[in-house]
Amino acid sequence: MFFTMFQRIIFPQLLDQVHTKEIVVLTGMRRVGKTTVYRMIFDRIQSSNKIFLDLENPLEQKIFEETDYNAIWSNLASYGVNSKDKAYIFLDEIQERPEIVKAVKYLYDHYDVKFFLTGSSSYYFTHLFPESLAGRKILFELYPLTFQEFLIFKQVQKSFPQTFEEKAAQKNGVSYEKYRALYDEYLAYGGFPEVVLAPAIDQKCAKLNDIFTSYFEKDVAHLADIRNVHVFRDLLLLLLQRTGSKLDVTRLASEVGVSRPTVYHYLSFLESTYVIFFVSQYGKNVDGVVRGGKKLYVCDNGFLSVFSRVPEATVLENAVYLNVRSHGKVQFFQAPSGAEVDFILPEKSLALEVKWSAREKDVRDVTRRMRSSDIREYYVVSKLYADISGAIPAQDL
Repeated sequence: MFFTMFQRIIFPQLLDQVHTKEIVVLTGMRRVGKTTVYRMIFDRIQSSNKIFLDLENPLEQKIFEETDYNAIWSNLASYGVNSKDKAYIFLDEIQERPEIVKAVKYLYDHYDVKFFLTGSSSYYFTHLFPESLAGRKILFELYPLTFQEFLIFKQVQKSFPQTFEEKAAQKNGVSYEKYRALYDEYLAYGGFPEVVLAPAIDQKCAKLNDIFTSYFEKDVAHLADIRNVHVFRDLLLLLLQRTGSKLDVTRLASEVGVSRPTVYHYLSFLESTYVIFFVSQYGKNVDGVVRGGKKLYVCDNGFLSVFSRVPEATVLENAVYLNVRSHGKVQFFQAPSGAEVDFILPEKSLALEVKWSAREKDVRDVTRRMRSSDIREYYVVSKLYADISGAIPAQDL
């Protein structure tokens, strides 16, 4: 299924790359829409000297299986692509044949060809590619839909104030009620495109189960050095329960019955395949930041709803993280007393505390906790509408 009528926020940035020399690499978890975005780019290119190849297709893999890389052009000729004119070559799921990167590098260096590659994780580029594309590529990452993109897929219009100050000042109770049910659906079933477009709850759950299963069958079982997939699965289910919390690796290792190094290996793979994300502590003392543990968040709220049982406040906090990371680096704050502020956006000098229902006391608390820091802007993000200064509805992020 192609969602060609729905444009992702990242699309204009990718379209701008058509006229550059660098190899464009789009990574992200499976089923987030990478192929669809590239199909849309492909259709916009005003040239007939182009080709879109799916490297999960054995026949299309063979195009690049030449000892002499110059002979690849003979194979491409049967698809109407030549080396005399500028060529545009899209390679989907490059991790299926990592050795092809050698050919990509050679053709890039010796011909006028523009490559667009997709891969299901940064893990492949770090561990599986036999040749580095350093200096030749520009990397983009695609995630499940933000709430703004969710509404686009639902064909619902909503204006989103650009700055956080505007989000706080321009909130509106009528607007909140208009989009409340849609935001509840987003919290419950997340932002995988095919899940969002599924019309019924049972279909949404079935698609989430299929995405979860596919991850284990394609990424974990075939591409990772993970001997006991069942232990890996148990660890992932435990991690879902710990969303929004700091991880105790020693305790995790004990609960799943493996060593600490094994847990670290599994965590690294989960992070590089975009299933989990870590948020570090904000602070100018680098040693203190390294020592103070990281908080865990999950790629999609649908995973939390279907495969775990966590408090609704945790689901909200995870959704807020997924929607604010587009604004830059995200950290959390912890005072010496132990009091925390959920999210810090250091590049914006901004702090966000997440509450199901914001009160004026919550705004005062986050202001007091950040007073001795160099953060200058503070807000409380609230699921329920709160007509108070300093509060932002979560659906407006």
